[in-house]
Amino acid sequence: MATLRYRYRLYPTEVQRSALARTFGCVRVVWNDALARDRRDGIGYDGFAAASRRLTAAKKTECRAWLREVSSVPTQQSLRTLDTAYRRFFDGLKGKGPRCGPPAWKRKDGRQAAEFTRSGFSLKCGKLRLAKIGHVSVRWSRALPSEPKTATVTVDPAGRYHVSFTVEKMEQPLTGGEPVGIDLGITAFAALSTGALVAAPDYSGLERRIAKAQRVLARRQKGSKRRARAKCRVAVLHAKIGDTRHDFLHKLSTRLVREHSMIALEDLNVSGMVKNHHLARAISRQGWRALRNMLEDKAARHGRDLRVVDRWEPTSQVCSECGHRWGKLGLEVRTIRCERCGVVHDRDVNAARNIVAAGLAETQNGRGERVRRAVPSGTGATLGEASTTGAVPGISVL
Repeated sequence: MATLRYRYRLYPTEVQRSALARTFGCVRVVWNDALARDRRDGIGYDGFAAASRRLTAAKKTECRAWLREVSSVPTQQSLRTLDTAYRRFFDGLKGKGPRCGPPAWKRKDGRQAAEFTRSGFSLKCGKLRLAKIGHVSVRWSRALPSEPKTATVTVDPAGRYHVSFTVEKMEQPLTGGEPVGIDLGITAFAALSTGALVAAPDYSGLERRIAKAQRVLARRQKGSKRRARAKCRVAVLHAKIGDTRHDFLHKLSTRLVREHSMIALEDLNVSGMVKNHHLARAISRQGWRALRNMLEDKAARHGRDLRVVDRWEPTSQVCSECGHRWGKLGLEVRTIRCERCGVVHDRDVNAARNIVAAGLAETQNGRGERVRRAVPSGTGATLGEASTTGAVPGISVL
């Protein structure tokens, strides 16, 4: 049984938008008040129960009496989310989980969210009712697989309202298919070990429109209504790019999980790569890490094997046919002929085939941990050899 989120578009009325705006504001104030006590006053975080008692006391004061005008469910859930963020931060410091930063302040001009539990919303005959807001129009693009546990209402800077439900769904394991290696790039978003090249969406038209809209925004007077409208137009264009990328990555990851039994990826250092100011924008537009997250989630749900190859494996420096090592290549070299076996390689496809070979070479030791084995080749070369520099013998650049 997997926990999934199903998201739908909301179309609230003007009165409901005002009520949602008050709810978002209260959620944000409750979060920031609790964070201010812990960080500004230097007292430290003392848990959800103590924060909840302080919220109840704050509602009885004159300066925070307006918190009673909205449902208490989203404000309590805001404190629970803050508690989860603190726990993840402390676990990272103790080495019990991935390291992450402390909780940050919530901004008024960013994405706003309010979470309702079962006591704060209901679904009857396809109609969504939110506490102290009423029945909100929902565009049901697909049916819910089960009864939802929570409903999170959000509004983005582009002014679009969504609701996402957390539901339990039984996923069927997939069988069949051959292993595949994926080499991620910029010119071609992904090269597969099968020889297929996957092209990324073309964002150039939207990027030109964003540049023009941002120039208009820069000329608007701060605080004016025209600046607010210009800012919304920029946000709408950014949302279109995000939606296009999100749709492309979901379709690609779903196809890979359905068609292949094992998927091998390279562990890319994206944060280091974006420091190159010539490629930073192109790399950031691709969404490599988002694809990896989607593959990890979908592979786990459908019983597929996802393996991540070490970033130091010289996958672009070895012939995938004979194992000959030719060394480092410049980014301008796209096609290579191995002078040992005579095979002509596309640089990215050759790297993808080496990635799947390295993924298949992984095994498990007696404790169940993955270890790497040397990849046998006809010439005795392995993918784990040290990097070479200088001249590049044994290849012909086409």
